[in-house]
Amino acid sequence: MDQAFSWLLTGALAFVGSHLLMSHPWRAGLLARLGEKGFMGLYSLVSFATLGWTIAAFRSVGPGGAPLWDGTGEALWIIASLLSLVGITLLLGSLHGNPAMPQVPGDRIAAARAKSVFAVTRHPMMWGIALWALAHVLVAPTPRVIVLMAAMAALALIGARLQDGKKALLLGAAWESWSAQTSYWPRLAGLGRISPLLWGIGIVVWLGATFGHVHANHVLAGVWRWVL
Repeated sequence: MDQAFSWLLTGALAFVGSHLLMSHPWRAGLLARLGEKGFMGLYSLVSFATLGWTIAAFRSVGPGGAPLWDGTGEALWIIASLLSLVGITLLLGSLHGNPAMPQVPGDRIAAARAKSVFAVTRHPMMWGIALWALAHVLVAPTPRVIVLMAAMAALALIGARLQDGKKALLLGAAWESWSAQTSYWPRLAGLGRISPLLWGIGIVVWLGATFGHVHANHVLAGVWRWVL
């Protein structure tokens, strides 16, 4: 293992580990010592520092490295494109009416109903990130991409599972009512309950993001792979 790749692996572990530790086992102690503003300042500083470390290390490794499989096939690109579209739509839908967001009162959580993206999973943002990461690994299975995307997916999905436990402890019956209607794991049938409007917004954002990918990374992604 060369030094650049070791630096990437260490940065990815620091990025994921610091997030999970500060969000869960260390959170109460840090809040007591630093207060809300001090804690958020430290959390933001560590988050940006470890993310910057990881991205810089990712770039220093370079695009080389033997892929674990051939990611150039049309079938994999179609699957990856669909996964990224679903991921973006889930993430966008999570930005409105999400009972898991901080500071949502218990009575609102208890009264919430699993609609739209929440009929798919109660963690649409986290699963959106994980699907986006999986899409990248499918078509670019090089060591540096796998490490970066595994870090993103692990942070999202482990963080979501730990959030369930924390919310259940803090909110009791209100969270139990919400979690009983929803699922940690995505339910494919729930995709049909996403409104056409949200799908339309998701498609527009996906087209823009994949078009930007062409210019930023010089790789034809999404539908642009077949039309440009």
